[in-house]
Amino acid sequence: MQRPSKKETPLVRAVDHALQLLSCYSEREEMGVTELSKKLGLHKNNVFRILATLEFRGYIEQNKKTEGYRLGPKIFELGLIFKYQMGLIKHARPIMEEIVKRHNETTYLGVLRNIYAIYIDNVETSYTVRVVSRVGSQIPAYASAIGKVQLAYLPSDDLERLLRDRRLRPLTSNTITDKDFLTEELRRVAQEGYALDNEEFEEDVRCVAAPIRDYTRWVVAGLSISGPAFRLTDDVIPSLIETVKWGALQISKSLGYVP
Repeated sequence: MQRPSKKETPLVRAVDHALQLLSCYSEREEMGVTELSKKLGLHKNNVFRILATLEFRGYIEQNKKTEGYRLGPKIFELGLIFKYQMGLIKHARPIMEEIVKRHNETTYLGVLRNIYAIYIDNVETSYTVRVVSRVGSQIPAYASAIGKVQLAYLPSDDLERLLRDRRLRPLTSNTITDKDFLTEELRRVAQEGYALDNEEFEEDVRCVAAPIRDYTRWVVAGLSISGPAFRLTDDVIPSLIETVKWGALQISKSLGYVP
């Protein structure tokens, strides 16, 4: 596949240089400023600033004995997250396909990162009218079923820290913007084992979600069923709740969870 030209792809030059620098470590475990400068075709001062920034964020660390630079622990952490998410998708995909066979509504798999829910996989409905695929995108967790079902099981201190000094921006007329009301909603979610998005993120779209746990019993992801509100009516929602809770439990078991 031909790589897009710089005219076609809007590049942030500093970010591009930082990523090129990290890629240099596929050849060597440790390099100095001079060597990196030659490889990248950048002035030493520019390389040093990039290294200093990456070191501050934990992506690069300096060997104090040799004064060379090597990959930092943050790279390892991201690798573990990627490896885990790929394993999660592998276990979840057959269950998601089964859910779509049962209800013919789009099913999503998502993880919580800070105050956002990030969709990492989906299986789509065959209906022409459907929820647009959100894989790879992140949305405010407080306004989504797949986000609320993970926020609900956070330790109270962690939840308070996430919500502190943060404005709950209204995305629709149904978005929960009162923190006390949201806290009460999350308590209900934790007690009942499912969350609802009643047109809170997008007008005319409803979702139901359930938590996915791993062998430590920790909630590591969420499973949701989404569709247009005219199909996900009040008389249909109970059946979807039952199915999404079943699906989340099957995925959890495959991750070592014992009910």
